[in-house]
This record gives sequence, C-alpha cells and structure tokens, in this order.
Amino acid sequence: MKIFQTIIALVAVFVALAAKAQAPAQASTGIGTIQSVFILPASPAEGRDPFFPESTRAIEAAAAANQSHTVEITSLKVPGISGTPGHFLAIINTHTFAVGEEGDLKTAGGSVHIRCLDIQPDAVMVEINGQVHRLPVEAQ
Repeated sequence: MKIFQTIIALVAVFVALAAKAQAPAQASTGIGTIQSVFILPASPAEGRDPFFPESTRAIEAAAAANQSHTVEITSLKVPGISGTPGHFLAIINTHTFAVGEEGDLKTAGGSVHIRCLDIQPDAVMVEINGQVHRLPVEAQ
C-alpha cells in the first residue's frame, strides 16, 4: 500500500512540474491579435485607390465624414414631462424618452440621434453628437 501512495505522490509532483514548465512557454510566445488599420486619404497627395487610381470617391467620402453635422437645437421641443418622481418620461417633439434611452428624431435639418441624460421638472438634458444640451419644457 505504501508503494501505491508513493507512486501517486510522484505522479502528482511530475504533473505539477510539467504544468509549471509549460506556463512560461505559452506566455513567452507573445502572439497577440493583429489588426489592420485603413485610413481614407483626405487629399490625392495622401494616397489613392489602387484599383481605381483616377477615382476621387475615397477622397469625397473622407471629406463628407469630416464635416460635422450641425443640429438646430431650436427645432427640438419638449411639450411636456410625465411619469412619477422616481421615473420621469420626457416628450421630445413627438417621441417619449426615459433617462438613458436613445432615438432618432426628424427635424427641419434632417434626422438627429439623441440620448436622454437627465429629466428634471423644468428641462431635459440630452446628448447630441457628443454635446450636452438643455431643452427647457415649453410653457403651457
């Protein structure tokens, strides 16, 4: 019986040593995730499309992406706020929002994506294009 216990103990020691020896080998390979990065040229001097060298499509797309979409805040109206004190709901134009909700609203300048940050009894705080705006509740 003692021989059997000795063999089990030796096997456990060898398994532990083998696991310890393999751990640094796996960590030292240093293989990580490789990610390709593609940058659209902003001008012909920065580069061109290798398949369509005479095309200006990529440059026009980069210029359109760099233009900031200005939003006319005056077209966003808050006709009212409802709900309970612990769970207010704000009506912005014709859509109802709770705190943390996001949605697209149609305005005179086009569609606007907003996120409701906070609802107070007299105003609503929203985020539009990364900027925080305070929309007051309209007087009845």
